Amino acid sequence: MVLPSILFRSSGSLIKKTIIIAIFLVLNHSSVLAADKSVAELFEQSKSSVVVIHTIQHRIDEQRVGTLVSSPSLGSGVLVDKEGHIMTAAHVVHTADTVRVAFIGDVRVDAKVISSDPVQDVALLKVDSIPKGVKPAKLADSDKTKVGEQVYVVGAPFGLDYSLSVGYISSRHKDGVQSNPNIKTELFQTDAAINTGNSGGPMFNMQGKVIGIVSSILSKSGGFEGVGFVVTANAAYDVLFKQKTAWTGLEGVLLSGDLAKAFNVPQKFGYLVQKVARGSPAQLTGLKEGTIPIKVLDRPLVIGGDIILSVDGIDVDARKPEAISDHLQTLKSGDQYTIRILRNGFKLDLISKK
Repeated sequence: MVLPSILFRSSGSLIKKTIIIAIFLVLNHSSVLAADKSVAELFEQSKSSVVVIHTIQHRIDEQRVGTLVSSPSLGSGVLVDKEGHIMTAAHVVHTADTVRVAFIGDVRVDAKVISSDPVQDVALLKVDSIPKGVKPAKLADSDKTKVGEQVYVVGAPFGLDYSLSVGYISSRHKDGVQSNPNIKTELFQTDAAINTGNSGGPMFNMQGKVIGIVSSILSKSGGFEGVGFVVTANAAYDVLFKQKTAWTGLEGVLLSGDLAKAFNVPQKFGYLVQKVARGSPAQLTGLKEGTIPIKVLDRPLVIGGDIILSVDGIDVDARKPEAISDHLQTLKSGDQYTIRILRNGFKLDLISKK
């Protein structure tokens, strides 16, 4: 075949352009192929940062009132730095008596709860040693994450370690969701499968960076139905590393209205202690949990425990739910504060240290 002479003019400039275009097309095709493999590749790169969290919590034996039994549970988490900090969900560890984390290869290490905020459902653990070869995950700027982006979740659903699920960001909720009024924070909604055991695990973007911590699902059946919620990485980082919210190990229920009157609370609101983790600051302070399970209007409660009335003179108040926590934020490590409680019908002051 005879080629037109114009192809060879100007020192072969047209040939050079043709070659450049051909190279671009080859590279572009290669990137498409690479994108098809990116989830698998990113999973291999990021999975060592994921941990399975094993906890032991005590609970009341409903068959034998007043008797406590140990109850194992599990969740997930993600190592975020070389100092051994692990981010997870507060509901996984907040009232745990013991916490152990299992790195890839089932290397288990004891962990301490450093910080926990049940309202925003995030917690921070610390381990003293990290197995060789384990690399911390990097946190993304979740403010830049857009609805419609592809994401993947790694965790231990139903105890199936290092399971991968893939989906998309379905929505962003700035201040929690109506389906779970107990959680007030910024959340991503996702259709990536989330089940029991995924709680506290990381959600990654397609650059392999953590954009959120798995929190909860919306379900009528109890299983995943395509609507899951993840605390955004920025919201979690702000609570755990900037605000440095303390861990109390305390779980309770707000008493108000007729319920407060039924418990003879001498003010509008009180906080009925339901559970106190062993070895926690709440236990060291002397707070006592309830021992008798009951139901009030189909709501399960444990009675017999202390009722918190105030902290340093700041009353428990549903209208100002953050007043006490904001005050505690102003205290320095080692500062004392006074917790006024109602125990067996009498007021009592407990002294605690931050």
